[in-house]
Amino acid sequence: MKILVIGGSYFYGRVFVMLAAKEHEITVVNRGTYSVDGLGAKQLTGDRRDETFWQKLEEDYQVIVDFCGYESGDVAKVLGNYSGQVKQYIFISTVDVYRRGIVGRKTEDTPFETRTISGEAGAYIAGKTALEQEVAEVCRARNINYTILRPAILYGPYNYAPRESVFIQMAVQNHVLPQLTDADGRFQFTYVKDAAEAIGKCLLKEQTFGQAYNLCGEEILTYEEFFQCLIQVAEESIERISLTVEEAELRGLPLPFPVCASETELYSNEKSKEVLGVSYTPFSEGMKRTYKAFRNVYL
Repeated sequence: MKILVIGGSYFYGRVFVMLAAKEHEITVVNRGTYSVDGLGAKQLTGDRRDETFWQKLEEDYQVIVDFCGYESGDVAKVLGNYSGQVKQYIFISTVDVYRRGIVGRKTEDTPFETRTISGEAGAYIAGKTALEQEVAEVCRARNINYTILRPAILYGPYNYAPRESVFIQMAVQNHVLPQLTDADGRFQFTYVKDAAEAIGKCLLKEQTFGQAYNLCGEEILTYEEFFQCLIQVAEESIERISLTVEEAELRGLPLPFPVCASETELYSNEKSKEVLGVSYTPFSEGMKRTYKAFRNVYL
């Protein structure tokens, strides 16, 4: 199968390319910041918002997988200028599109967030929400099938965003981890390989056309459970430092997951399991692999 991947050179996209290139003909479009050399994929250097780039791309692809659509117009620029044939457009969105404050686990039918949220997070949510509608409208106009995937907090090897890797670095290099005394937020993770394999399960599958799927692991974790898991998989002896959330923030310690109960947002993964057949890696196993990968970097 010929697959065009937009932005598939960093973390989630990179893991997908690594897996998919074993079975498919993969072409990656990115700005050249990260190379895909050695991944078995062809690389095209270009900016997704450059209309002339897409006007010059005439080759047909069976599937486009879009990892880096963030602003309204990102999908329209691609499909409005690309003259090649494509059968399916897979858009990577986020569970953050759902309305906040809803009790219980959110399903794919939960209403979207329409209120204005300030800051970068708000802009990210607004962009993904607008793009989901844009994907549907543009694909219908061009008679292209589309599928939307909404992962929760992604973790795993190659994730250099300031999330789990920050704490793994602390454990490996300093042999310490915080113990947050007043953090009662809960959250769900998605192991990146599970999310990458979910894309593979959607490729030209008719039952996925026009559908969206949450991607999230089984466990609901707190900061304390997250840190306890790190301690269990670590090869170092770890000291705990008791801190309040405020003290941690004053020290510049990143707190990338919800810290209080009022920030907790939970999601259902039933549809992805039942329809796609996704099997989620237990968090302890996924973190064991992640810790091992980053330990080699930080030693």
